Amino acid sequence: MSATRNIVLLSGNQAIAGSSQGIVIAVGALAAATLSPDRALATVPTTIMIIGMALTAGPAAIILHRLGRTRGLMLGVTIGMAGGLLAALGLALGSFIVLSLAYGLIGAAGAFGQQTRFAAADSVPPDMKARAVSWVLFGGVLAGFLGPRLASMTAETVPGAPYAGSFISLAALGIVALAFLSFTRLPKGEPKPQPGASGRSTTQLLRDPDIFVPMITAMASYALMTFVMVAAPLAMVYICGHSTADAANSIQWHVVAMFAPSFVTGAIISRIGTHMTIGIGLVLILAAAATSLNGITTLHFDIALVLLGLGWNFGFIGSTVLLSKGYRPEEGARAQALNEQFVFGTMAVASIGAGVLLNVLGWEAINLMVMPIVAAAILLLAWADLRSRRPRGPAMPSD
Repeated sequence: MSATRNIVLLSGNQAIAGSSQGIVIAVGALAAATLSPDRALATVPTTIMIIGMALTAGPAAIILHRLGRTRGLMLGVTIGMAGGLLAALGLALGSFIVLSLAYGLIGAAGAFGQQTRFAAADSVPPDMKARAVSWVLFGGVLAGFLGPRLASMTAETVPGAPYAGSFISLAALGIVALAFLSFTRLPKGEPKPQPGASGRSTTQLLRDPDIFVPMITAMASYALMTFVMVAAPLAMVYICGHSTADAANSIQWHVVAMFAPSFVTGAIISRIGTHMTIGIGLVLILAAAATSLNGITTLHFDIALVLLGLGWNFGFIGSTVLLSKGYRPEEGARAQALNEQFVFGTMAVASIGAGVLLNVLGWEAINLMVMPIVAAAILLLAWADLRSRRPRGPAMPSD
C-alpha cells in the first residue's frame, strides 16, 4: 500500500513539475521578447534555463540522497516557486536580466524534478521498479495539456505585465506539489555503507557495462529527441511553410506520445525485458528520422514526432530501469548523479545546437545525423544484452 501511494503521489508531483516546464515552453520566448533589447536575444533566457538544468542535474541527485528524497524534492519545488515569482517580478519591472536569472532557477528546479523517477524506483521492491518509473512519467500526459493551457489562461491577468500571471501560476502549482510530497513515504537518504564497503569509485562505475550502457542509451534517447523536437517546429514554419498552428499541433501530439505509453511501458519491460524495450525505443527514433526524410507534409511531421515521442518513452524509461539495477544501494547517489550530468548535459548541447545546425545544414541533415548515433547505441545495447545472457563462470583461483 505504501509503495502504491508513493507512486501515485510522485506521479502527481511529476505532472506538476512537467506543467511548470510546459508553462515556460509555451510563453518563455514570448515573455523574453517583450523585454529583450534585441529580438535575436529572445531565446537567451530559455537557453539559461536549459544550462541551469544541466549544471544542477548532478548536484540535485546527490542532494536528494543527502537530505532524503522527500525533502530534496520539496527543495526543488521551492526553487521553482522562487523562479516563477522572480520571473513575474522581472516582467513587472521590465528587467531582462532579472527574467533571465529566474529562468536559471526554473531550470535548476527542473533538475530536481527529474529525480522523481529515481525516487520512485528506489522506494519499491525490485519487481516493481519498471512500473514505478513508467507510472511516474505517466504524469507527463497531464503536464502536456495543463502547462500550456494554464499559461495562456493567465498570461494577461497582471495589468501592464504580459505573461507575469503565467509565472505566478507556475509558483502556485508548487503549493500543490508540496502537498503531494508531504504525504509520501520515501527513503530518507542513502543507506550508510557497511564498514569497508563505501561502494565503487566514479571511475569504476564508468567502467561497468551495467552502468555505462544505460547511461549511453539514455543520453541517445533524450538528446536525439530534444535535437529533433527543437528543430521540428522551426523547420515546419520557416523552411516548409506550414502554419504556427500546424507546428503547435504536431508538438502537442509529440508530448502526448512521450508520456501516454507510460501507462503500459512498465508491463512491457516486465514481459519482454529491459534491453529489448530500449532497443524498440531506439528503432522508433530511427523510424522517426526515416519518416521525416520521406516528406515534409504536416502528416509526415505528425507521424515522425509521434514516433519520436514513443521512442523516447521506451528508450528513456528502459534506460532508467536498467541503470537502477546496476548499482548497489550505497552507490545510488554517485551513479544517479553521473547519469543525470551526462544525460542532461548532452540534452542541453542538443537543444542549443538544434537551431544553429538547422539554419546551417537544413532539416534533412538534422535527420541524417540521428541515424549513425542510433545505430551505434543499438549495437552497444545488443552487446550488453548478449553479455548479460552469458553464463558467469566460477572465479579463477588466485595464485
